[in-house]
Amino acid sequence: MNLPNKLTVFRMVLVPFFVAALLWQGSMHHYLIAFLLFAVASYTDHLDGKIARRDGLVTNFGKLMDPLADKILVISALVCFVALNLTNVWFVLIIIAREFLVTSIRLLAVENGKVIAANIWGKAKTVSQITAILMVMLLQYIQSLSGLDSPLFYWIGEIFLLICTIFTIVSGIVYVQQNKDVFSSHEAL
Repeated sequence: MNLPNKLTVFRMVLVPFFVAALLWQGSMHHYLIAFLLFAVASYTDHLDGKIARRDGLVTNFGKLMDPLADKILVISALVCFVALNLTNVWFVLIIIAREFLVTSIRLLAVENGKVIAANIWGKAKTVSQITAILMVMLLQYIQSLSGLDSPLFYWIGEIFLLICTIFTIVSGIVYVQQNKDVFSSHEAL
């Protein structure tokens, strides 16, 4: 297994530790620990792709597992946010629905021997999701340190999550429009 694939597997291994840290209420520093684990996991996403392209180490395993690891990481964070009452469930449902839609399109494309590369909107969506998730955890950590019980921290986090939801919707629409041919080739089914 090459280094980029090891980084992808490492990212997936970090997910349960991240979730445990995020949901653990036994320490006022749990948001900081979760923040750091999520930041490390997110950086491995950047790093594995960069190394794979630079060193010609792109594999079928990486093509499949890298986006799956990203989805598992992001969706895990968002589901935990719902459980902790840190976000609106509608944002999370929209984001999950978009991920299922795009994954379905990719699977249909693969059936036709077509590989769909990420576009600028997909990358913007990913950056906005990572930023929003990190900001929510950072805001909650600052709030826990300050001892303030202000809804301001929640609402600032919601603004970041709203922005990432908008990027998610736009990238999904662009993705569907750019890949209409995938649907037309499966109409007979």
